[in-house]
Amino acid sequence: MAHGEEGTTLFTPYKLGKFRLSHRVVLAPMVRCRALNKVPTEAHVVYYSQRSTQGGFLITEGTLVAPNGHGLPYCPGIYTDEQVEGWRKVVDAVHAKGAIIFCQLWHGGRASHPVYQPGGGTPISSTEKPISNRWRILMPDGSYGRYPPPRALAASEIPEVVEHYRQAALNAIRAVRILDVVTGFDGIEIHGGHGYLIDQFLKDGINDRTDKYGGPLANRCKFLMEVLHAVVSAIGAERVAVRISPAIDHFDASDSDTLSLGLAVVERLNKLQKDIGSQLTYLHVTHPRYAARRRAQSRVQCSEGEEAHLMRTLRNAFQGTFIVSGGYNRELGVEAVAKGDADLVSYGRHFISNPDLVHRFKVNAPLNKYVRATFYTQDPVVGYTDYPFLGQETEDTESLSRL
Repeated sequence: MAHGEEGTTLFTPYKLGKFRLSHRVVLAPMVRCRALNKVPTEAHVVYYSQRSTQGGFLITEGTLVAPNGHGLPYCPGIYTDEQVEGWRKVVDAVHAKGAIIFCQLWHGGRASHPVYQPGGGTPISSTEKPISNRWRILMPDGSYGRYPPPRALAASEIPEVVEHYRQAALNAIRAVRILDVVTGFDGIEIHGGHGYLIDQFLKDGINDRTDKYGGPLANRCKFLMEVLHAVVSAIGAERVAVRISPAIDHFDASDSDTLSLGLAVVERLNKLQKDIGSQLTYLHVTHPRYAARRRAQSRVQCSEGEEAHLMRTLRNAFQGTFIVSGGYNRELGVEAVAKGDADLVSYGRHFISNPDLVHRFKVNAPLNKYVRATFYTQDPVVGYTDYPFLGQETEDTESLSRL
């Protein structure tokens, strides 16, 4: 499939399904740990509104589909009426800026701890193998602990988990009419990567099942596709997207053949689209460079050529909009779009510290530096909504940079 047109840039408009985007810079989904009581607050309204532009596209932080999906402190859900109402305020603020917003649906699976589970229960997964001691879990008090052994879901329990995703999707797009204006998320992204629950079924480095959900690729893709079919049936393919990370070993989520895994997922997405006669909104793939730092620490080698080949192969195979993320700066994003390697590019850390990232990229202005120490704190302002817009730098910024 041919992609890209001569002269295409990050600022060339793009038709994303039924949505018309004015540029191709996307806010990536990022955990921020600011949802006290697991409900979006006014700080979320400010944060997402700051990063909204006319014709822009935003994806929310991972949003839990069920109470047992949590695995980090102060992450929002979308399984209660109170949470839905909190998100409605965010959506309204984003829409007021003329932007489009999707909700990322997330379940942590074994990337959790009894302290986050209802009644102190055991986290669920495809397996009973715990995440290795190479990784640590952030606890509610700010300390770090070890991941416990999870409980492998029985095959008979999986339909209930699928239902959690379906209901969460319905909650996300729930239409609320206020003064003749209908509000609700524009769509949802199913998080199928980064070592979380769906990825725990996809990757053979984790999935050691011997039933219909384990073993060959067709079986390991089954859970993702059951979730996808349920969500598409509920809200329509044109409001549904999928994120995968076949080459990312976050939380030990490794696979013996990352390219075949990625292609197996793409093949099934293409078939679903053909069968129902409707396109998914997009496929979102994390570039392997996302894990480059940790691979360097563990001495795992992966050449840039191999990484580029994997991404380009998946791009050419998928019949629809292709979004990339993971380690992109302005130059790499411009190159990806110009070469036709991506339709849209999502940015994480640079968007954290630059609420006006789109404008800064457009005029090629310097970027504010992000402060890792404030990524996952609970402060509703510091490191969240106090990064300055271009031309509004203050002494407060200097104070933040010293944290």
